[in-house]
Amino acid sequence: MNLQNALRRARAHRSNSGFTLIEILLVIVIILLLAGALVIFVIPQQKGAEKNTTALLLKNVAAALDTYRLNLGHYPTEQEGGLDALSKKPSFENERMGDKWTGPYLKPGTILDDPWGNKLRYELADNSAPDADKSGALPYKLFSVGPDGQPDTADDVKLFTEESERKE
Repeated sequence: MNLQNALRRARAHRSNSGFTLIEILLVIVIILLLAGALVIFVIPQQKGAEKNTTALLLKNVAAALDTYRLNLGHYPTEQEGGLDALSKKPSFENERMGDKWTGPYLKPGTILDDPWGNKLRYELADNSAPDADKSGALPYKLFSVGPDGQPDTADDVKLFTEESERKE
């Protein structure tokens, strides 16, 4: 008798120990609310992080360009390879110029692409232009075309000097 009562109690306990449909649905709703909050708060942060990463990359490349200029007396030209001259020694007609190149000026493995897969843009300024004497203006443009991949749009990420940042 005692054995039969014990078996009945064990079976009754086992059948009552499962989750009800309402408990399962409640857990699913909570998980969906957490996932929704993650999407709402994290996705916009990713866009800001991509722009910040690009701005840091531009500052890093600008520092390498300045070091290049200090060593060779000018910024890399298109004939020297542009930004590639910071990583690989260009071929110089003048052997003395080649001796001044002490690069690479960027860390090995530095990729000159923005987070959206576009190459960084580097253009030397035209010094013959009448407005080339602007104080605080860099002798080059260094920028990313941003997520849309089109230059001269509102989403471009540009390198600014400290003076131009203060004016805006």
